[in-house]
Amino acid sequence: MTLSDMAACACGLSEAHLTEYKGKQLHQEIVDDFRALELAAKNAGFDLEIASAYRSFERQSLIWNNKFSGKRPILSATNEPVKIANLSEIEIIKAIMLYSAMPGASRHHFGTDLDIYAPNMLAEGQSLQLEPWEYNQSGPFYELNLWLEENLLQYGFYRPYKSFQGGVAQEAWHISHIKNGNMMMQMQSEENVIKSLVDSDVLGKEVLIENISYLHAQFVTNLCSP
Repeated sequence: MTLSDMAACACGLSEAHLTEYKGKQLHQEIVDDFRALELAAKNAGFDLEIASAYRSFERQSLIWNNKFSGKRPILSATNEPVKIANLSEIEIIKAIMLYSAMPGASRHHFGTDLDIYAPNMLAEGQSLQLEPWEYNQSGPFYELNLWLEENLLQYGFYRPYKSFQGGVAQEAWHISHIKNGNMMMQMQSEENVIKSLVDSDVLGKEVLIENISYLHAQFVTNLCSP
């Protein structure tokens, strides 16, 4: 695979690096490690499932544009809808990026990053929300949260958003394959993200490109350590 091909994969514009696993698209090099994690979780009493895996540039653009245009709510750190009517474009962008990456710069483009949960820990009639409270002490996935903290590393995974560091909000459900995630990250450079945005229909792309260095540093490479 050429550097250009790898950059396209890292920015969600190619699926050449993916394979299907239980109905989800994963990076082909992480399947064995995830299967091992899944089996270990099963033995510990958790029926691990993937809520979200690979997401294309097109799919991320749809999420982004719906939030930017107000068709879909932007949530604050306290889970309250953000009123965007009087916000500037850069303020809207930063509000969105608390939970949703700009197209071309999402870790879900990699196929190495997964949102996971254990449906057998949900009460009857309870549905998954992928919200922080679910993984806190009073939530249904608290025991899973503790187990992941103790076991992820030995299977080659970590949580890039384990805690809030001024960029993306804490996401206890988001795990990343260390080796392959880091390889993809190297190809998701500012230059390649800009290339993915230039001819797109992403709303606010001019402001995104103008502020790419700041946004890339705060929301893309600002990660917790494994």
